[in-house]
Amino acid sequence: MEGEDVEAAEEGTWSRESIPKVLRIVSTRLPQRDLISLLLVSPWLNGTLVSYPSLWLLLDLREMNNAGNRLMAALSLPRYRHVKQINLEFAQDIEDKHLELIKNKCLDSLQNLEVLNLNGCQKISDKGIEDITSACPNLKVFSIYWNVRVTDIGIAHLVKNCKHIVDLNFSGCKNLSDKCLQLVAENYPELELLNLTRCVKLTDSGLQQILHGCPCLHSLNLYALSSFTDEAYKRISLLSHLKFLDLCGGQNLSDEGLSCIARCKSLLSLNLTWCVRITDVGVIAVAQGCTSLEFLSLFGIVGVTDKCLESLSSTCSNTITTLDVNGCIGIKKRSRDELLQLFPKLQCFKDYSWIRGYSIMDIRSFGVDMKFHGCGGLTIL
Repeated sequence: MEGEDVEAAEEGTWSRESIPKVLRIVSTRLPQRDLISLLLVSPWLNGTLVSYPSLWLLLDLREMNNAGNRLMAALSLPRYRHVKQINLEFAQDIEDKHLELIKNKCLDSLQNLEVLNLNGCQKISDKGIEDITSACPNLKVFSIYWNVRVTDIGIAHLVKNCKHIVDLNFSGCKNLSDKCLQLVAENYPELELLNLTRCVKLTDSGLQQILHGCPCLHSLNLYALSSFTDEAYKRISLLSHLKFLDLCGGQNLSDEGLSCIARCKSLLSLNLTWCVRITDVGVIAVAQGCTSLEFLSLFGIVGVTDKCLESLSSTCSNTITTLDVNGCIGIKKRSRDELLQLFPKLQCFKDYSWIRGYSIMDIRSFGVDMKFHGCGGLTIL
């Protein structure tokens, strides 16, 4: 009888102390949607999981239907009282009216929010941006990829309400103009990441304001923006902390402009795909200035030759892991083996960032093997 009592006591200790510890470790590695399912298993499991605040700092409604109502219901629960990240990327049925209701009814739950992803939420307009940002004073990361309804007015609300932004994604927001960049430059001197992909209304004037007003930038994406000229490109040299630069499609970039960019000594990743005016002169300047380069795409540039690769090899042979010279007809030694002789640490020979914006079916029609997802940043966005 005494042995049974000892065994029962040990089992009680195990259930009371060990199981919760193990559960806490395991639960941190589970997707949030799996955690939600576990809440329904038993009252004990529900209570145990809910008692771990760190599990509920992320609210993930990515690609979900009825996302607006789901968001309001979740933010009304005590466990999301200190949520720091909300992901609504490509969520369905999220509109301005939901964001207005959240501002009015769930204000307390958003005081600690730092990351808000509204990518692909195309029903949200300037009014929605005004409402949600007014409830998030500590927001640091804001992303509204592929939103053609938001204008400079919405960004004016953002800079007014959120003073701590360090990461902005405006990719595909075709109704933003230079006024938007002026607002960003004047209000976010500590900005670190900025994505302006396909913001087609932007001009040299707006970009120059960013380059002067945001000296802390270490990532700048200017993908598919063909209107910029050397007048703006030269001032990229002001960004001494810059590590990532995407200039794909920069058809007005010349060797002179690229030589100025080469002063960014910390640059690790440089995409020059379809920068058709570039020659060996510009690439050699990059080789001499950016000696820590890990990623370089020269895709489609016919004005470069083996000479620029030899220069790159002399300074970056131990750092470059991704190099795309496909379509560079002036480069004769571009087989896999020949490139490996120059750059022994090469792991990837193609960059597919130029197909960003196409559907999966379109990409496959180009003959792109999806196994390259980890090479050079294949982006299906």
